[in-house]
Amino acid sequence: MLVSNAVDQSLDKVDFTPFANRNVFLNDKYVDCVDKSYVISSIRHRLLRGGARLVPKEEEADLIVEARAGAIGTHSQEAYLGTPEVVLPGMLTLPEMRLIERNNQKGIAKIGLVAYDAKTRAPLGSGGMSLAESDDSNYFMLGIGPYQGGSINKEIKEGKKVLGGKKSQKIPQSVAFSSPPASNPVLEPAGTLHLASGQEEKKPEEKKSAQTTDAPAWAK
Repeated sequence: MLVSNAVDQSLDKVDFTPFANRNVFLNDKYVDCVDKSYVISSIRHRLLRGGARLVPKEEEADLIVEARAGAIGTHSQEAYLGTPEVVLPGMLTLPEMRLIERNNQKGIAKIGLVAYDAKTRAPLGSGGMSLAESDDSNYFMLGIGPYQGGSINKEIKEGKKVLGGKKSQKIPQSVAFSSPPASNPVLEPAGTLHLASGQEEKKPEEKKSAQTTDAPAWAK
C-alpha cells in the first residue's frame, strides 16, 4: 500500500478537467516502474473522472497525454532510544534495552505528465512533475505498542467509515457504477398492437363523410 498510496497522492495534485469532452490517447511507453499497471490505470481513471473520452489509437485522439515515472519505490528506517547490548568481561552480557522505538516505512512516487495536440504536436501548457510521499509509522514505549500513524493508517481508517452516497473529490474508497440511462421508447404508429405471439396491425376505421348515407347505390 505504500506505493499505491503515494501514487494516489501524486495524481491528486493534477487537474484533469481541461481534458473534458475531448478524445484523449494516453501514451504510457515511458512508464517503467514498480506497480506499472496501477500507475497507468490510475491515470486513466482520473482522465475519465475529468470528463475525457479515452481512445485506443493515437490517430483517433484530439489530445495526447504522455506519462513518465521519475521514481516509484519504498524505503524504511528504524530508530530507538535506549542502550545497545553490551558484552562485559567474564561471559557477562547486558541485554539491549529500548525505552522508545520507532519503525518507519515510506513510499515515494514522482510522476511526470505532459499533454500536446495530436495533429500539430503543440504542447498544452508546461506539464510538470508531481511528487508525493506515503508513510507508515509504528511507535513502541517500554515494549508497549504499536502506536500507529501515517498516511497509510489514515487511508485505512477513512476507507472503513465511508458511507454510501457520500460525495467527495477524492478517489472513492468504495466502488460503484451508475446504470446506463434508459433509452427513449420508440413511438409506434397509430393502430399498432403488440401481442405476446407477434405483431398485428389494426387499421383505423375510416370516417364517413357528411354526404355518405346507407341508401342503395342506385339511389345515390
